[in-house]
Amino acid sequence: MNFAAPFPLPRLALALAAALALAAPAASALTIYSAGPGKLIDTLAAEFKRASGVSVDVFQADTGKVMARLQAEATNPRADVVISASWDSAVDLDRRGWLLNYSSPNAAQVPGRFKQPAYVAQGLSVLSIVWNSKSGTPRPRDWSDLTQPVYKDKLTMPDPAQSGASLDLLSGMQGRQSDQTWQLFGALKANGMVVAGPNAQAMNPVLQGAKAVVFGAVDYVALGNQAAGESIEAIFPKSGTVVAPRPMMILKSSKAADDARKFIDFVLSPKGQALVADAYLIPARQDIAAKRQTLKDIKLLPELDAGQSLAARATALHRFATLFGRK
Repeated sequence: MNFAAPFPLPRLALALAAALALAAPAASALTIYSAGPGKLIDTLAAEFKRASGVSVDVFQADTGKVMARLQAEATNPRADVVISASWDSAVDLDRRGWLLNYSSPNAAQVPGRFKQPAYVAQGLSVLSIVWNSKSGTPRPRDWSDLTQPVYKDKLTMPDPAQSGASLDLLSGMQGRQSDQTWQLFGALKANGMVVAGPNAQAMNPVLQGAKAVVFGAVDYVALGNQAAGESIEAIFPKSGTVVAPRPMMILKSSKAADDARKFIDFVLSPKGQALVADAYLIPARQDIAAKRQTLKDIKLLPELDAGQSLAARATALHRFATLFGRK
């Protein structure tokens, strides 16, 4: 297959992905590549095997590494199912003809905006401000609050080149509020915001108290840590934020397409969606209760159509990388 990566991939990342591909074991009955959370995909794989008898091999990493591995294996695809943290990555792979159309009967309760013929949401996250309540800083209410001097050198952000959800936020904000967005990022850079790799690398300094705030964190990680007793809070900005659906897709090259369909069915079953809810994601199915705030409780920025979003993404990544010296 001819594959152009939906994420910018440094040479080192490509070399690492190629090495991983060469070192990978022989394919199991079903191979799943998933952008975290790791505990969720491990639980889903174990429960699916218990229910179906189908063994599962999981590769879990951030979205950038998942896409790098897909590229490295383009001539010898190994994955059957891919779960990404970026809806745009599914749109892109579908346009390239990589994906197998499948409409699960269990997707009937998934809203139309979160399913397409070749991919469907596993669950939804929302991009948030994550604040350490013991940091000695005031509780922020909006993105722009973080440009204030009181947050100087106390901010982190996941790198959108590695975090699919952070990329969704970046491209979404640019597409809806272009000039205002880049003024904001310029002010955040001047205020000492550190771009810190994937989500965990941005979150850990705030959990540990070395930093005070994450700009654009995936909410489910913060909500899970908060439930475990950490002194952090996920705050949904008053001016609006972006929902990040997590697409599941079957590769057209899959040699286990029937089992892949069964896995999609399982994740979208009431039991599978309850496991998604346990990870503090919003279930894709609207008839399954969430354990956190849902979209009706959160102000969202107006949606972009897929064409606008894809067109904006490369431009946004390049401009962001130039601004923060990430090249």
